[in-house]
Amino acid sequence: MLELADVVRRHGSAYLETHGASMLPSHVRALDAIAQCRTAAMGGHLALCSACGREHVLYHSCRNRACPRCGFDATNRWLAKQRELLLPVPHFHVVFTLPEELRRIVRSHQKALLSVLFRAAFDSLRSLCADRHFLGAQEIGALAVLHTWTRTLEWHPHVHMLVPGGGLAADGQTWLSVPPRRKRYLVPEKALAKRFRGRFLALARRALPNVPFPEIPWGKRWVVFAKPVMHGSERVLEYLGRYVHRTALSGKALLGCDEHTVTFRYRRSSDHQSRSMTLPASEFLRRFLQHVPPKGFHRVRAFGLLHSERRGTLRRLQLLLAPQKSSESESTKRKPASPEATLEASPTGPICPHCGQSALRLVRRLSREDCIMRELLAANGVTGTARAPPPSRSQGPREARP
Repeated sequence: MLELADVVRRHGSAYLETHGASMLPSHVRALDAIAQCRTAAMGGHLALCSACGREHVLYHSCRNRACPRCGFDATNRWLAKQRELLLPVPHFHVVFTLPEELRRIVRSHQKALLSVLFRAAFDSLRSLCADRHFLGAQEIGALAVLHTWTRTLEWHPHVHMLVPGGGLAADGQTWLSVPPRRKRYLVPEKALAKRFRGRFLALARRALPNVPFPEIPWGKRWVVFAKPVMHGSERVLEYLGRYVHRTALSGKALLGCDEHTVTFRYRRSSDHQSRSMTLPASEFLRRFLQHVPPKGFHRVRAFGLLHSERRGTLRRLQLLLAPQKSSESESTKRKPASPEATLEASPTGPICPHCGQSALRLVRRLSREDCIMRELLAANGVTGTARAPPPSRSQGPREARP
């Protein structure tokens, strides 16, 4: 199957020769990491199958945020952590989108203006929720995730928020829920869009006082919507999780790559039908790299009650709002799993690709030089290897784990 690494190895050098002088360091690092991910250049571990006795080399991952092959395990860990922080209340999915006139200037000043986008979105939502005509809550919470791409990899910055349907009153003790008669309604979208517009432009001009901003027609509405999560907040979490530790394009979307072009699959928004697009290789890499965030920039942020500094308040709210369990349900509480069931449900690690009967056991760490030497021996038809020395006591750098 075609991978993004294959495209980078084939066209990355030419792209760097043409555009390397004007590229961000994070983009150069991304190309280098993707090309070397899970190859001998990253080093690896020697693994042994207890069933057939064969040795296998497991190459390390690059763990770069732009690499589509990495991030699956990190996404699962992130989802597990966020599930523990959910409040037992209805949730709303809120999206804030910047107009087309501002997208170019935001791309040119990503670190400053994307942070402004986060802050303006939450500030406008919090101020409207504080209005007693809507919710009257002085403190709310939100989990925000930044997306910057369309299905065709164009630049389109917008923020998705998962917002609990309620907040704390002015006394800091009383929880105010969305009234049942308005269970499908958090705040009016038109009013939210107006506040978002004013807040973003004010913060953006304050952050970049010497940068001219393009004129936006006064009557143009900024796209903002807030809808209830009908199928459970975990569904929205899973949707957001796709973009937390993954990038704009998965390897499954790639269809072909030749000397000059790259073809990928996407789903059209209008009818949700699968389509394909062929781009020159340099244009494909340009579109892909523009979604690599600047170094140190966080695409996921928590605000208000969901911020890490409010963990104590959040835990108290979880206990306060948790549904009361009946005595019958307490008496029929599920018994703990047996050790055998726990063992069966526990992860078994990578399975031997030769026999498929047993999980591989890590024997020792292999340096980059060891992996390259093994590849050279295998290319020359040498199948036997010398007995491995005892494993080192050193754990090695964090990024070198398999």
